[in-house]
Amino acid sequence: MRYAEKNVPLLVARGARAFLEYAPMRPFDVRESQRVYRRYSYGPLLELFVLDMRSYRGPNSANLQTARSEATAFLGREQLDWLKRGLRHSRAVWKVVAADMPIGLNVGDGVTPEGQLRWEAIANGESGAAKGRELEFVELFSYLKRRQVRNVVWLTADVHYCAAHYYDPARAAFRDFDGFWEFVSGPLNAGSFGPNTLDGTFGPQVVFFKAPLPGRANLSPYSGLQFFGEVNIHAHSAEMTVDLRDINGLSVFSKTLQPRMY
Repeated sequence: MRYAEKNVPLLVARGARAFLEYAPMRPFDVRESQRVYRRYSYGPLLELFVLDMRSYRGPNSANLQTARSEATAFLGREQLDWLKRGLRHSRAVWKVVAADMPIGLNVGDGVTPEGQLRWEAIANGESGAAKGRELEFVELFSYLKRRQVRNVVWLTADVHYCAAHYYDPARAAFRDFDGFWEFVSGPLNAGSFGPNTLDGTFGPQVVFFKAPLPGRANLSPYSGLQFFGEVNIHAHSAEMTVDLRDINGLSVFSKTLQPRMY
């Protein structure tokens, strides 16, 4: 009862304003001043692509559609095309995609009115052929392979633990893509839980994770399971080193990636 306001568009508008005031960004343009997705260039070694996986997607569902539609949108047509163009034309050695939700982790959202499991992120709990929101990423990943776009690394959060995943086409149901890494770090100040189960459509392999012990969830930040990531690129070798660090700044996992040259 204490949540008296039920108008969803109004709540969305208030949430967007609070986010933009908390993490101030320049208005993007006149057409869409509150646009979040954008890119930042850091010279010849790094270009960062910041995504918005909330504003343009269809409703959460069982996520099992076999054909693309507005219901399967996640990035949306305009953002997806923007990302494809940007990654293809980037001249940076490393193209880092900052995504607010993980690709291959099952993130649940209750059940549908029909009693099916409902999903909040990209995965749908089935390790077979791509369906639902996964169809957008089939388009993206196969495009990057055809265009020989190398050294794409994904950084994400949303789930409340830390992990390192390698997406291996040799172990995937959908295989028309180049393997890539996804590093998960979160949260900075929220209850800890996890780990989430994997959806095998894109072949994610858990290389590392740190999460609460089985049967424990929503642990206080005082439990110490708060994480953040640090990325360093060597100026001469162009090696990228990713560290997942705990609340005390200690590295709990480190991975050095060698750039793949053309």
